[in-house]
Amino acid sequence: MRRFLRPGHDPVRERLKRDLFQFNKTVEHGFPHQPSALGYSPFLRLMAIGTRSGAIKLYGAPGVEFMGLHEENNTVMQIHFIPDQCQLVTLLDDNSLHLWSLKQHSGASELREEHRFTLKGPPGSPPSATQITAVLPHSSREVLYLGTESGNIFVVELPSFRVLEDRTITSEAVLQRVPEDYCNRRSCELVEALREHPKNPDQILIGYSRGLIVLWDLQNNKVTHHFLGSQQLENLYWQRDGSKFISCHYDGSYTQWPVSSDNRQPEPLENLVPYGPFPCKAISKIYWQTTKNGLPYIIFQGGMPRASYGDRHSISVVHGSQQTAFDFTSRVIDFFIIFSSEPTAEFDDPSAMVVLAEEELVVIDLKTAGWPAVHPPYLASLHCSAITCSHHVSNIPLKLWERIISAGSKQNIHYSNMPWPIDGGTNIAPDPPQRDLLLTGHEDGTVRFWDASGVCLHLLYKLSTVRVFLTDADPNDNMNTLGEDEWPPLRKVGTFDPYSDDPRLGIQKIYLCKYSGYLAVAGTAGQVLVMELNDEDAEHVVDHAEADLLQDQEGYRWKGHEKLKTRDGPVRFEAGFQPFVLVQCQPPAVVTSLALHSEWKLVAFGTSHGFGLFDHQQKRLVFVKCTLHPSDQLALEGPLSRVKSLKKSLRQSFRRIRRSRVSSRKRRGGSGNASEVQEANAKFDQDALQEMELAPVQRKIEARSAEDSFTGFVRTLYFADTFLRDSSRHCPSLWAGTNGGTVYAFCLRVPPAERRMDEPVRAEQAKEIQLMHRAPVVGILVLDGRSTPLPEPLEVAHDLSKSPDMQGSHQLLVVSEEQFKVFTLPKVSSKLKLKLTALEGCRVRKVTVANFGSCKTDDYSENDLAVLTNLGDIQIISLPFLKLQIRYPCIRKEDVSGIASCVFTKYGQGFYLISPSEFERFSLSTKWLVEPRCIVDIPEVTSNNHMHNKSGMENAARKS
Repeated sequence: MRRFLRPGHDPVRERLKRDLFQFNKTVEHGFPHQPSALGYSPFLRLMAIGTRSGAIKLYGAPGVEFMGLHEENNTVMQIHFIPDQCQLVTLLDDNSLHLWSLKQHSGASELREEHRFTLKGPPGSPPSATQITAVLPHSSREVLYLGTESGNIFVVELPSFRVLEDRTITSEAVLQRVPEDYCNRRSCELVEALREHPKNPDQILIGYSRGLIVLWDLQNNKVTHHFLGSQQLENLYWQRDGSKFISCHYDGSYTQWPVSSDNRQPEPLENLVPYGPFPCKAISKIYWQTTKNGLPYIIFQGGMPRASYGDRHSISVVHGSQQTAFDFTSRVIDFFIIFSSEPTAEFDDPSAMVVLAEEELVVIDLKTAGWPAVHPPYLASLHCSAITCSHHVSNIPLKLWERIISAGSKQNIHYSNMPWPIDGGTNIAPDPPQRDLLLTGHEDGTVRFWDASGVCLHLLYKLSTVRVFLTDADPNDNMNTLGEDEWPPLRKVGTFDPYSDDPRLGIQKIYLCKYSGYLAVAGTAGQVLVMELNDEDAEHVVDHAEADLLQDQEGYRWKGHEKLKTRDGPVRFEAGFQPFVLVQCQPPAVVTSLALHSEWKLVAFGTSHGFGLFDHQQKRLVFVKCTLHPSDQLALEGPLSRVKSLKKSLRQSFRRIRRSRVSSRKRRGGSGNASEVQEANAKFDQDALQEMELAPVQRKIEARSAEDSFTGFVRTLYFADTFLRDSSRHCPSLWAGTNGGTVYAFCLRVPPAERRMDEPVRAEQAKEIQLMHRAPVVGILVLDGRSTPLPEPLEVAHDLSKSPDMQGSHQLLVVSEEQFKVFTLPKVSSKLKLKLTALEGCRVRKVTVANFGSCKTDDYSENDLAVLTNLGDIQIISLPFLKLQIRYPCIRKEDVSGIASCVFTKYGQGFYLISPSEFERFSLSTKWLVEPRCIVDIPEVTSNNHMHNKSGMENAARKS
């Protein structure tokens, strides 16, 4: 049978691959990009968020998440839950309605689209005749009322979306009961709001944009009351007992109207401009909540004075003498109040306000004095400052985990202790098998520690490096402090702050040792901070050291930004990770690579000029190595100059192409066939673009010139205890790979523990390998005598890994952008290679060693390479034989930022940014899979809970 098998085809291995590898995109972490609509069901206690890209996401208790996507990819304008049902309706900006249901499948609930519908008018009617502006799901759960721009209200049946034409409420029928002098003002032009009577489901309140409000009797098809407003209407809200309702208006006022049992013309009880008398912004939504003590909560969006606060995004809460205008850092999309939805309850008694802003979700506790914010367990604003780098650490020891949580809890003392109020559904996913951390570095110099163990990405702790440096902003400034007499009483809430005091503070590289608690953080201006975990606040001096990577070479002059100025004297730090030493690279270029060996107490760092090694126990620089080539002038210009140079060179190239084309036309004197001229020009364009080598797929593997820019750029650093000089003695070593395909190896002599502080660490260059094709080196790895990657520092000491095999010969794996190559050690002779670019037409962007366990048995696992290419594909390559196991398409090749942001985990999972605020999580392993698995049961219906199922986004359709 063997001769009939394809070469390399092993059926046993194929079965094993199916047990080891499986690609799944599992969950999206973070805050939805460009949210556009909000809905809430007090019956299910679920919240729904719609986005401009047509996504809809449902959230309940932590771990309860559902996601759906409209095929049209249009903006979601409104979301409405059907009362007492596991269903909701979405309205898109193409005027289509979609019915979604939560249905159980294989023991868990799933969100599915059931029906879609577009309201059509009679032939020849204008689009405004059926342009939906307001949606009301009736408490009978049988119909939807659809208000339109024309003023007509259509009734559609659920779930079929069949139009019930005989029940249409026309603007002509409404105007029959309105005074004639009011009818002349085109008062029924646009339906702004529809609200069902909280006590009588046969009556609905209709609000028109010009200010007219009518109470319509559904049984008798007539107006029972009309309310003549003098200002443009924005929204309506019924009070709980149905005796009064509130209207809010474009001029920043709100009005309270009584609803009497007789047919007398009602007069407004109260008309108030909260922030008058000067012109104010519109109040777009309002709540009037009753309480046991008699003082209502009046909560409204907008209404601020236009001249002074026209650019503020505010929601005001008024309760008796207490009044606060919550000031959000991004535009408010919508909000809702969580209050008692029991039909037997006499009062609303609001407990929380949930606000969806454009860049974050903010929840305010209305029960606790001072109305503090509630710390959200999900929907974290990952991009509160732009993410600049990521670092994942698997299987965190319990002691370190608890210390990080303890440090984070001290930062959260200003948050409310209220339980998360959106708690619908049940999370039935198994508990995470281990504790995982995702660390994100940010543009403002902060590092955030996220619990990445399960479905909810939860913030544990925030570290700021700003205190070490002198910046324009004082870290002790409190932006929330207000004078006692300040009016309006603004209070800034939320964490989104896209502005950085200094772009040089940006974090570029992070390395955490989970066994020792040491953390190394490197930044944009060549700063490298080494920190250790302290459970208490402390005040101490941060030691400084400089690393001159140019080593006084003549002819080089740095043209980029200056280094950050540091604070003199002791600096006070909060409990958590506290820096004890700062290494400043000179020139202060971006740190491009970082490695930490906590057992040897060494940290290595690299920039576009070279790399260095620092002993953070003795606080002494061990050595620096300049990797600059004489032609590397761009490396000295800094990031800003580099962008200008790139733009300039591209501009000059296209100008040359244009000039050549024009001159060739002039030489021809305009004679000849036009098609020949076009053909010649097209051929010239093609040849010119080929010369510029824009597409990486077109490039063959060939030796690059040593004069290529950035050859000295240090891409990777790696510590290893291996055989470097001879095969009889192993020693600590440091390996560095550059953009020009060079690998440097240094032998290190680290004194034993008893003499560690007395004798210096010494380093000596032992090897220098130049790859023939000069492609950038993106990864270096040493395999022991069993062809197993060397364990992490202190991993063996904590009995979490076997000791490396020092009897057999070691191997060196060098991963460049274009190929994988295995060398024997210590001779460094080539043994094996896999040419990726020549075969696949792609380049390596990220590579890591991942452990894959079998889903069939716990006794088998293997280490493989997980590789991400510039085409967005993920490839799994076996060790040590470099055989391609499987390939998965993961990220669109056009999504350059997504590819650059990807980070792999140690057990075959990964994260990448699908937007500035969202991580997509994926899994390559059959065994390690983190995905939502939850169930939503329909609670027992006791009565109509319909009165609070309002979305408040009705006027968004018109305003967009």
